Amino acid sequence: MLRTLFLSLLLTASGLAHATPLTWGVHGMVLFGGKQGLYASHLPMFHAPHDYQVLLQVRLADPALDARLRAQLAGRTALWTLEPERFELARLLPDAPQPLRQFHASVVRGHFEKDGQAEPGYGAAAIVVERVLLMRQLSAAPAASTSARYLQVGDGTQRFLVKRIDSRPDFEHIVAWTSPAQAPHGDVVVAKAGVRETPAATVRQALRAQVADKAALRGTVYFSTEDVR
Repeated sequence: MLRTLFLSLLLTASGLAHATPLTWGVHGMVLFGGKQGLYASHLPMFHAPHDYQVLLQVRLADPALDARLRAQLAGRTALWTLEPERFELARLLPDAPQPLRQFHASVVRGHFEKDGQAEPGYGAAAIVVERVLLMRQLSAAPAASTSARYLQVGDGTQRFLVKRIDSRPDFEHIVAWTSPAQAPHGDVVVAKAGVRETPAATVRQALRAQVADKAALRGTVYFSTEDVR
């Protein structure tokens, strides 16, 4: 009897050890940046395996392809995405036992799940994770915020604002802007009106009041409410 119970517990533990991780999947990302930096923003949802907002600073392992991609993206707001191989998203956490430093992905002009087209010449490009700028697990519970808080991304003059997902329902929003040299960093906060896209005039006003009075808005890189309802 004890032997049978022991074998049962052993098999159960073995099954759990080899179970599919909760964050295993194809984690599509918005790709943006330029010569001063390249970034990938995970397209989150409020359920596993995608229930993390993740923002990465990345580079392509091939220097020639990396330079080509940065030149293609620089100064533009057209949507590009990554369609990565399957991997465990939790391996990007700072205390992960086996941190993820690199993955392969198709570089797509447009949205990889919609009308996007794989960009010729990149294949399954090796993407190197340089820094994890933001990684936060999302709560599925309904929540509301009266303000939209944007994380500043970029150290030079070519910068971006990435909205922090803090409500449900909420919206994803990435904005490109040009900063004066040495402008301070820190979140930019604006009033929020439900899940409607923050107007460009409101973003511009907040940037000039909170960061630099000569900030110039370049436009929206990505806006969606589809996956964070």
